[in-house]
Amino acid sequence: MAAVAVAVPLALVLPAAAPAAAAPRPPAVVPGEALTDDLLVIGHRGASGYRPEHTLASYELAARMGADYIEPDVVSTKDGVLVARHENEISGTTDIAARPEFADRRVTKVIDGVPVTGWFTEDLTLAELRTLRAVERLPDVREENTLYNGLYQVPTLDEVLELRGRLSRELGREVGVYVETKHPTYFDQAGLSLEEPLLADLGQARLDRQNSPVFIQSFETSNLKELDVAGVRVPLVQLLSAIGAPYDLVATGDPATYATLSSAAGLQEIATYADGVGPEKDQVIPRNPDGTLGVPTSLVDDAHAARLLVHPYTFRNENVFLPLALREGAAPDDYGQALVEHAAFWEAGIDGMFSDNPDTAVLSRELARTGVVPAA
Repeated sequence: MAAVAVAVPLALVLPAAAPAAAAPRPPAVVPGEALTDDLLVIGHRGASGYRPEHTLASYELAARMGADYIEPDVVSTKDGVLVARHENEISGTTDIAARPEFADRRVTKVIDGVPVTGWFTEDLTLAELRTLRAVERLPDVREENTLYNGLYQVPTLDEVLELRGRLSRELGREVGVYVETKHPTYFDQAGLSLEEPLLADLGQARLDRQNSPVFIQSFETSNLKELDVAGVRVPLVQLLSAIGAPYDLVATGDPATYATLSSAAGLQEIATYADGVGPEKDQVIPRNPDGTLGVPTSLVDDAHAARLLVHPYTFRNENVFLPLALREGAAPDDYGQALVEHAAFWEAGIDGMFSDNPDTAVLSRELARTGVVPAA
């Protein structure tokens, strides 16, 4: 179990160094092609299509299915330990709402400008959080995953890193971690900065080196810039969205939006502090008004021109997440023609993808490499 990390200025954590080898920036860019032959499959919250998300079971299954990276989102406990949850509000991913001993912890807070009611990790010590058990976040879509409700604890980041090391040894290949800091401005204001303990945990696991199999990602910009100035040696990824704006910019009155960042000029600016971008997949290939898959935008080529890797999110197998023409049957939770969607994105030149179903993504990558196009 991780000790509570002592906060120190980011500039003192690591000396300046070149970007990690995991984020190559070649001298030439070919439109429509990936920046690198090392196309990545990132297990989104683990293998969350098959197990409750952000559990050690989910991460392990993702690695065994062939994912190159597993993705823990990190938030802080009251006592400053980083744990893996998609949000700091945990009523949808744990059984806390059914725990009478925590009934008085239910509150309403403003998170990134939005009122949210529930239970929050920063109001619980690690010891308290460890009494809870994970549950499936999307039970209506993934009813099979509810079979595992109540089996798994909320893991610490240290435990995820330890699992990564064990699986790398067992599988005979490096399994990477693709860490997202959640709501960094909010946690800064709460006195629970995420970046210092993150770097401490990575350092303790000897994953803070230039060739370490690690990415750090964020929907905000300021924390990534601070990490870059501090000389962090692993690659940084700016997450993007089809709507809205980074909350750190909103909080300071900066008018820039995700649309601004996603423009050709915005991507060139991102390249001054980051090594890649993680766009919403509809920013890469939008859907037509009738719900079918459209024509790729210029985002991939614009990002590659700025020497940025492109890892879009999130690829899922169920009908409800697929373009209308690729759905099979009437049930929203039935699997559709996900391989056809995947193929279109590989063809658009992406460098990797976040997937809830890593086995499907791995298969689609192999098909793309061999030139096999799944029939719709």
